[in-house]
Amino acid sequence: MREAKIGGFTERLTSQAEARKALLEKFKPKPSVKADVLETRAERKARELEEVRAKRAAEKEDARLKAEAAAEAARLALENNEQHQLDLKRNERKERKAQAKAEARAKREAKSAARWN
Repeated sequence: MREAKIGGFTERLTSQAEARKALLEKFKPKPSVKADVLETRAERKARELEEVRAKRAAEKEDARLKAEAAAEAARLALENNEQHQLDLKRNERKERKAQAKAEARAKREAKSAARWN
């Protein structure tokens, strides 16, 4: 004797109908969550551009502050350098002597010119 098949014709038809309904259910529009504030593409682009500008400005300011700090450190190092201080004094003295010499020469030339005239 043959064994009776599990599930008859009507059961197969109902399962087929359920499968078809499930397949059609995929294509039905589903309720979507809408954003409270819709941002347009132009607004988003402008916001991103502003963020990039702000970031670059901050980086530029950091670089400027670092450069100032480095310059100040270099200046302090030169001030504390004894050899540099001696060189500065020597150069200052040389400039003073050269200026006095030039003034004396000008004075002599003026005196000499006054004699010949």
